[in-house]
Amino acid sequence: MTCRMRWLGTGVTAAMTGTAMAALLLLATPVAAQEKGSHALALHGKPKYGPDFQHLDYVNPDAPKGGEVKLMAFGGFDNLNPFILRGQAAAGSGLPFETLTTSNGDEAITEYGLLAETIQVADDRSWVAFTLRPEARFHDGKPVTVDDVIWSFDTLREKGHPVYRTYYADVTKAEKTGERTVKFSFRDGNNPELPVIMGQLPVLPKHAFADRDFATTTLEPLVGSGPYKVADVQAGRAITYERVKDWWAKDLPINRGRYNFDRIRYDYYRDLDVAFEAFKAGAYDFRLENSSKNWTTGYNVPAVQNGQIVKEELKHEDPQGMQAFAFNIRRPIFQDRRVREALNYLFDYEWTRANLSYGLYQRTRSYFANTELASTGLPSPAELKLLEPFRGQIPDEVFTKPYEPPKTDASGNIRGNLRTALGLLKDAGWELKNGKLVNAQGQPFRFEILLVQADMERIVQPFVRNLERAGIEAQIRVVDSAQYQNRTDNFDYDMIIERFAQSLSPGNEQRDYWESSRADQPGSRNAIGIRNPAIDKLVETLIAAPDREALITATRALDRVLLWNWYVIPHWHDTVYRVAYWNRFSHPAVAPKYGLGFTDSWWIDAEKNAKLANSARRTAP
Repeated sequence: MTCRMRWLGTGVTAAMTGTAMAALLLLATPVAAQEKGSHALALHGKPKYGPDFQHLDYVNPDAPKGGEVKLMAFGGFDNLNPFILRGQAAAGSGLPFETLTTSNGDEAITEYGLLAETIQVADDRSWVAFTLRPEARFHDGKPVTVDDVIWSFDTLREKGHPVYRTYYADVTKAEKTGERTVKFSFRDGNNPELPVIMGQLPVLPKHAFADRDFATTTLEPLVGSGPYKVADVQAGRAITYERVKDWWAKDLPINRGRYNFDRIRYDYYRDLDVAFEAFKAGAYDFRLENSSKNWTTGYNVPAVQNGQIVKEELKHEDPQGMQAFAFNIRRPIFQDRRVREALNYLFDYEWTRANLSYGLYQRTRSYFANTELASTGLPSPAELKLLEPFRGQIPDEVFTKPYEPPKTDASGNIRGNLRTALGLLKDAGWELKNGKLVNAQGQPFRFEILLVQADMERIVQPFVRNLERAGIEAQIRVVDSAQYQNRTDNFDYDMIIERFAQSLSPGNEQRDYWESSRADQPGSRNAIGIRNPAIDKLVETLIAAPDREALITATRALDRVLLWNWYVIPHWHDTVYRVAYWNRFSHPAVAPKYGLGFTDSWWIDAEKNAKLANSARRTAP
């Protein structure tokens, strides 16, 4: 999976929860042999859109531009540079910036030229070259140059978020090979996603950083080349972006019908319940609803009943990854696999789904949920070939049992699961004495569950009560977003709720999730603290997979080893977006297969907007 840099989240980690692209690179045509290169990289087969396409199928090329949309963000921010570890990046802070290539919501495995007009890849995949568009300009009018590309690559690797060092680890050289052409050379041809990764390099203006430290947080707007630029900043409270009317790329086929709002404003809330009530009062326009309680019971208000607010479920095919209670196995109490398995038996998912989730979701059974990459049943012969060398180093169940998380009958009676859990804990050296679980030294089993969203307490509290029945003392601690980011960046927690986002084609980013080298690297996504040589080798096998079939096999093998190590307590996932919005918008009849596409392809409908304004005046007190 490669990182898409034009994100709408709050920082690098959030950025990478969107659809991302990577895997075996199979060019649609032998690009390396072409003098002018190709307009796109198709990871399998041919790109959907040929070199003469006019617009994406899921957009309205004639969508009207205009209006302001107000959105909600949670917590606060103190930084407008989304490419560094320090600080909290503002919501939407990737909007002003562009990459060499770009993906779309129609295809999971294709990249099209953006700043780059054409792309060439060596036959042996040892290098990739990008030729820049001559018309590409930064917001200050200066051209985007090869020097900017090389400076961006060097700076991100040296001073950017640590994830860039991971992504670019196998790139040996960046060089100018023509007036508008930059070439990236690789250590070898064994990492087939690298051409795609380099295409997703954000390109920043070298001249704009001549007198500033790139690694320092800033609230001064940065110069980019994207469809929006920062218009107004209210530190920690709100940020507004305005559409660049003379944006150099507005007429490119890949961009027609996109980025239709003149202004996008994010207002920050520190309480999600307050934010929900603010939406229903009209304080902001659009809401992606992640609370089953809100969706089922919270919209029984006149604005929904009379059509002022629209509730809509939009089907998608996005990979769902893994959301879960994640153990920090850097902590001694969680280093024994039997302990982690025991705590899985104490989370009553079936009761939670029936009583707190209103039956909306389905249990997650894979780190690659909702994709063909997810492991099921017993290992295939091809998987066994990869797993056999690690027999004795990985759990025996990997070879003998299909993975299933513990189940209950949803009644709330977990007596059977409790017995199993206590048996596992006893085997691991813990005894229940006078209602308290203690080890041989008499030390109690005690840990903290760190949260950033107070509304998750309703999910966590029943789990805590079940832990208490096993003599375990678990404390819930809710902190603000700044403290949460600082603590998670530095792995200062016992357990958190984490989402391991995935793509249809996993690759380099798996190093940052699972490999030993990332376990102690601040800001890495190895939230669990895994140091497992077998997993390290499986990740490298996955990255070097020579074709799609081999990639699927390696991913399923990795999935099994992760699951049977009980590193997490899986939660749930879904295959629809649940959205609510004030009825002033229209969107194309054809939705993107991957991603929601709100700020990408929706627009303000003048007729609906006028009708909504009239109805608001009639109902005003």
